[in-house]
Amino acid sequence: MSQPWPGHHSPLGATWDGEGTNFAVYAEHAARVELVLFDGDGRVARTVDLPERTDFHWHGYVYGAGPGTHYGYRVHGGYRPAAGLRYNAHKVLVDPYAKAIAGELRWGPELFGYQWNGEGDDHPSELDSATYIPLSVVIDPSFPWGEDPRPSTSWADTVIYETHVRGFTMRHRDIPEDLRGTYAGLAHPAAIEHLQRLGVTAVELMPVHHFIDPKHVVDLGLRNYWGYDSIGYFAPHARYSSAGAHGGQVREFKAMVRTLHRAGLEVILDVVYNHTGEGNHLGPTLCFRGIDNQAYYRLAEEDPRFYYDVTGTGNTLNVRQPQTLRLIMDSLRYWVLEMHVDGFRFDLAAALAREFYEVDRLSAFFDIIHQDPTLSQVRLIAEPWDVGRGGYQVGNFPVRWAEWNGRYRDTVRDFWRGQAAGVSDVAYRLTGSSDLYEGDGRRPWASINFVTCHDGFTLRDLVSYDTKHNAANGEGNRDGSPDNRSWNCGTEGETDDPEILALRARQRRNLMATLLISQGCPMILSGDEMGRTQKGNNNAYCQDNELSWTDWTHVDAAMLRFTQRLIALRAQHAVLRRQRFFQGQVGRGHRRKDIVWFRPDGREMQDRHWGNQQRPSLGMVLNGDLIPDRGRRGERIRGDSLLVLLHSSHEDITWQLPTGWGAQWEVILDTAAPDEPAGERRCAEGERLPVVARSLVVLRRLPATEAR
Repeated sequence: MSQPWPGHHSPLGATWDGEGTNFAVYAEHAARVELVLFDGDGRVARTVDLPERTDFHWHGYVYGAGPGTHYGYRVHGGYRPAAGLRYNAHKVLVDPYAKAIAGELRWGPELFGYQWNGEGDDHPSELDSATYIPLSVVIDPSFPWGEDPRPSTSWADTVIYETHVRGFTMRHRDIPEDLRGTYAGLAHPAAIEHLQRLGVTAVELMPVHHFIDPKHVVDLGLRNYWGYDSIGYFAPHARYSSAGAHGGQVREFKAMVRTLHRAGLEVILDVVYNHTGEGNHLGPTLCFRGIDNQAYYRLAEEDPRFYYDVTGTGNTLNVRQPQTLRLIMDSLRYWVLEMHVDGFRFDLAAALAREFYEVDRLSAFFDIIHQDPTLSQVRLIAEPWDVGRGGYQVGNFPVRWAEWNGRYRDTVRDFWRGQAAGVSDVAYRLTGSSDLYEGDGRRPWASINFVTCHDGFTLRDLVSYDTKHNAANGEGNRDGSPDNRSWNCGTEGETDDPEILALRARQRRNLMATLLISQGCPMILSGDEMGRTQKGNNNAYCQDNELSWTDWTHVDAAMLRFTQRLIALRAQHAVLRRQRFFQGQVGRGHRRKDIVWFRPDGREMQDRHWGNQQRPSLGMVLNGDLIPDRGRRGERIRGDSLLVLLHSSHEDITWQLPTGWGAQWEVILDTAAPDEPAGERRCAEGERLPVVARSLVVLRRLPATEAR
């Protein structure tokens, strides 16, 4: 290879043109930047200065450097932590724009920018980190996408399945062993078949940006399973690749997306742009800290030695700085345009909206996304909180954004464990949370409804444990939230008591049924449909083992069938998938309301009834004649009217069916009789229907042609 030519300052990263590679990196406060090239054995082969500096971008072109070339940077500059400067040229750094990253992080004092002697971070370290750091890799970006028709499922029809690339297939016997836990494993026909038979329309993948294993986790003999410690926002995590880490992970990820698209499934990525894996001021120097600490991180104004932290991880990315915003936007566009993903779920999204100190709906982050012709058209889902002051922002994100609805989760859990303060909040959650989303012009799909997610109990554990059991995490059971809103049904943990097992099974069906008959966009946690347990661990972030992996050998077949039936039921009835909120009024040309609420005595709920905080039961008629949506050809959508009965009391009751809403009804779902065929029971208006304690019943109004 010759000496570097000047090259170009854009695009950032390593760009191969068929003859050589252009390297460009942003480092505003640096005095000098060296490109370090490595041989096939991971040894330093050559170090050269990047010869040009344009608009704070250091760049150079190396003829002969091609795909598979491993590289890093040494960045020279001042080391003055009290001023926010942490340059140390003894540290080899990952390229923030690396498209692939190879090698595992090896923890040692060599990774730290300061002398690792327990006396603070004032004195720079002279230990070299070259053999301890993962290396950036030059890639060939070409890929035979072909047509790649992306699914075009409407938000109203979307059912999201939150899953983990590795955990979903690690124990699947029908997937070849060398593909388990990989992108190729998720694209295997056996995995695809399960997703299609279940009926979900989108997979939401837990973090796949290249991440590290934090030191405290490694010291405990554990691994970072969840992946919320990103270090490469353009690189698919190499551990999930069966094709090797030298660029093969990029092609394998693309092939996975192409296969999922052909199966009609969208791909949504859980992305972590709020912080990185470098931790607080005493963390390692791996990438951003050593390239431009002041630009990439939000520093404490009173003392720039420390980091402004609203993420609980030690640092927060500086979205006030144009280059950091550019990094985030470039990364998002890359994953849409080059990797063909369909949307993003933003971890701790409130942190990205803190242009100053408060969460701001008018921040530059939202402005840039909303005006971008690419990003404004994909799925945008916020985890609408962070750990800073005023960080809980459920309902406060702008139009075009959907949100993980934490209030939905809490309300539904409380209702079915018998701890809800009446049914008024339940009614809001069942109907798309109009109190949170309607006022600013959003639709019901803005509410991503969920009962469980990766963070917390699984569905089976939610009805089996009152308290967390996280001893395996090595933190003395101090980690994980103590507020689980769970109920063990009378016995903590596993049991062989048939009555408790029956109640737990019904409670799981109640929770899943509530989720899938609610307006909004439902999200199911991977494995809940099969009875997956984490044995009471509600914070399995470090459990890359059978505790977290999906168990395909002990499938709860009854729960799987019931979940499939629920998803099919949702797809069959348009009234469960409304694109607009209920108005609760008589429609034009109609004498009936679009929704009406009932008590078990068959009478309509009045204003005074909603204040009863002891009320355990609620009925609602969803009027299928008044669906304010239109089909693709503009035709008015009509559907069946449904009557939903929710009863959380521990006592059986009889429910009098309302009059004036249909002469006859048929039971199409009963969580107390999960195997009963739809239509097995028919009831006339005014008739009393037995409803089992802690159960949910769905009835369909029979048209005159079907009534007997």
